[in-house]
Amino acid sequence: MNSGILLVDKPKGITSHDVVARTRRLAGTRKVGHAGTLDPMATGLLVLGVNHATRLLHHLVGLDKEYLATIRLGWGTTTDDAEGEPLAAASVDRLDAATEEAVEAGMRRLTGVIEQVPSAVSAIKVGGRRAYQRVRDGEQVELAARTVTVAAFELLAMRRGDGFTDADVRVECSSGTYVRALARDLGEQLRTGGHLTTLRRTRVGAFGVDESVELEGLDVGASLMSPADAASRALPVLRLTAEQATDLGHGKRIEASGAPAGSPGDAIAAIGPDDRLVAIVERRGETLKVVTGFPSDEAGA
Repeated sequence: MNSGILLVDKPKGITSHDVVARTRRLAGTRKVGHAGTLDPMATGLLVLGVNHATRLLHHLVGLDKEYLATIRLGWGTTTDDAEGEPLAAASVDRLDAATEEAVEAGMRRLTGVIEQVPSAVSAIKVGGRRAYQRVRDGEQVELAARTVTVAAFELLAMRRGDGFTDADVRVECSSGTYVRALARDLGEQLRTGGHLTTLRRTRVGAFGVDESVELEGLDVGASLMSPADAASRALPVLRLTAEQATDLGHGKRIEASGAPAGSPGDAIAAIGPDDRLVAIVERRGETLKVVTGFPSDEAGA
């Protein structure tokens, strides 16, 4: 099995680890990982790495994301989504006050660079254990706010129900943003309570869900994107000479002349004349240093 990046459309009701485990069996290798989880209730784009391409995932985790979601106004839940226990319901007056204009105004206040408290059932580690595990064990978990960027928070449609209002939204955000927390915070602003009922990830960086493959009937080998193609869509690219490719392959530094402009520490995809990803490099003075090397598949997975 060659190395590569695999774009999978995760179905609802299974974990991201379930997708990884199934891909490992289909690919016949333990070297499969992902670049950011999706909750079991969520669907959409899951970016996987196979064999040597798992080394590339570190450089893809921080890409921005896009989601389509439905926020239910009327009550919150203990998990900020439909799987949690319901909290106090809003009055009819509160729901009536949550007009389209009020909802959009609340969304604007949650757009831009904001301080967000992650959901207590997130995968963030607290004292070496996942927050969601501590919650399941009956512990009270309070997480610190973190700075995130919500580039777009757009209202697509609203529907009134019996004791609730559903808002379909589109979110573009930085890595580390919790859409469940946006639902919770919007509900708090409107004083209706709010939680997420659907979530679909439609984009990770330059990778779109329209390019992904279904898990059912997956042919891993036929669906792999080469590490070079994947890296070139996420990072600036330096095209190497054969000599430079050999030097980087041996861990040597090369001159930075000809490399894309950028700041020290910025990752650059160094691609050989055979269109193979040789390394991820970064500037060190007037040279480029290997951060992550990628041996050829012929060298063994």
